[in-house]
Amino acid sequence: MPYIRETILTTVSAAGRVHIAPLGIIADGDSWIIAPFRPSQTLDNLAEIPFAVANYTDDVRIFAGCLTGRKDWQTVPLTDCPVPRIEAALAHSVLRVEHFADDPVRPRFKCAVAAEQNHAPFTGFNRAKAAVLELAILTSRLKMLPREKIEAELAYLSIAIEKTAGPDEHEAWNWLMERVNGHLDGA
Repeated sequence: MPYIRETILTTVSAAGRVHIAPLGIIADGDSWIIAPFRPSQTLDNLAEIPFAVANYTDDVRIFAGCLTGRKDWQTVPLTDCPVPRIEAALAHSVLRVEHFADDPVRPRFKCAVAAEQNHAPFTGFNRAKAAVLELAILTSRLKMLPREKIEAELAYLSIAIEKTAGPDEHEAWNWLMERVNGHLDGA
């Protein structure tokens, strides 16, 4: 089973437009694999500018926001990298593309870690943050899952929200639930 790290990935187009997207990167020895689905702005950007920044954050609003059209998160420029990091990153890794493997569904960019930096301490991850992250992943796959699976996952994940969520987790959960309910109402 591959080891996957859930990140907020920043990339930039040749025109200089920053793209922020939640994406699980896949461990491959000392390298990381970025495997965006087609079509994807991340894919297009990596083809133009072969760098990405994996942002490690505990602000689950960014994961939820990116999946619900809220992508206006502050970025910070980096030295010696054309791609910025998100301001809310606790740490980041600059990933430099070293190899591209084309695929009609999910091409793969094998990346070396060019630089890493810590910005703030990680003070813990409550169950609600984990539940929001899982709901974000579920939300990204709504069209692939049967209604029964979605409803079962919601029932389980909502327990952690009810017991441990703070204001940020409630906000992120509500953004995602708007999207899930819209999908279920239309199904």
